[in-house]
Amino acid sequence: MEIIRGLHNIRARHKGCVATIGNFDGVHKGHQAILSRLCQKAQVYHLPALVICFDPQPQEFFSGQSFARLSRLRDKAEIFRALGVQRILVIYFNQAFAAISANDFVDQILVQQLGIRYLLVGDDFRYGKGRAGNYRQLAEKATYHHFELDSIDTISEDNQRISSSRIRQLLETGDVTAASRLLGRPYYISGHVQHGAKKGRTIGFPTANIPLHRNTPAVRGVYIVQLWKKDKDQVYNGVANIGFRPTVDGTRALLEVHLFDFQDNLYGQLVHVHFIRRIRAEKKFDSFELLRRQIEQDVTLAKQYFQEQGHT
Repeated sequence: MEIIRGLHNIRARHKGCVATIGNFDGVHKGHQAILSRLCQKAQVYHLPALVICFDPQPQEFFSGQSFARLSRLRDKAEIFRALGVQRILVIYFNQAFAAISANDFVDQILVQQLGIRYLLVGDDFRYGKGRAGNYRQLAEKATYHHFELDSIDTISEDNQRISSSRIRQLLETGDVTAASRLLGRPYYISGHVQHGAKKGRTIGFPTANIPLHRNTPAVRGVYIVQLWKKDKDQVYNGVANIGFRPTVDGTRALLEVHLFDFQDNLYGQLVHVHFIRRIRAEKKFDSFELLRRQIEQDVTLAKQYFQEQGHT
């Protein structure tokens, strides 16, 4: 898997590909259907499969707001690789890129720099300055430049469109089961374990602390979780609090995971935290003693769950 970070890093060897364009936040079942078709075409054309995505996402750039994301670029790349994608082009969405016309986006970037032979987008795809370009215009460009243009229908489940926004809504309500079904895998957050204030140790519940680089987590509250170590095929049961820790400081978002009967050292390691079931919302307690009692109840409930599921 090769990640091309920025248009300025496109090289002559990158010319010639089949491509799709989108945010692919979460890489859910709908995205997976798109990528499956893309990779099939890559085999037909004997060319690399390329995913073009943006950072920040266009709606973030124009609104000036930071939205909760379902996945980081590292997570996307991991899933893309498993699906057969060979390259990712991350276009930095800034004022200069937003000013590129629809014609120049196709002529200069897609054709001259990337040399696309096949492009897969939704039939509602818009592009270029002011979102002036549409699918009809793109089809005309495809005919002129001799590349194949294809569109994919919306992927639905339970008569509802599978979308990143729908998954965010489910996670906001704590319904990780439904969200995971639409994702096609357990919802997880990955990150490197870092040293914290170690206040959890003072009340008998040490935690593995995973900073959230975006201050708007897609989930909030206390959850039953499983932690997977990336360098070893090991899984550990636990409970996690994700949010702003109102009892401690309430200033920055953090994922804190307490693992059951765990004595190892995780500092610096890359881990995946799989969210299984929500226990409760995040709450500010009047004292650390009240917080300790609540965590005891959370741990008891989580252990009961794992026993019932046969995970000891």
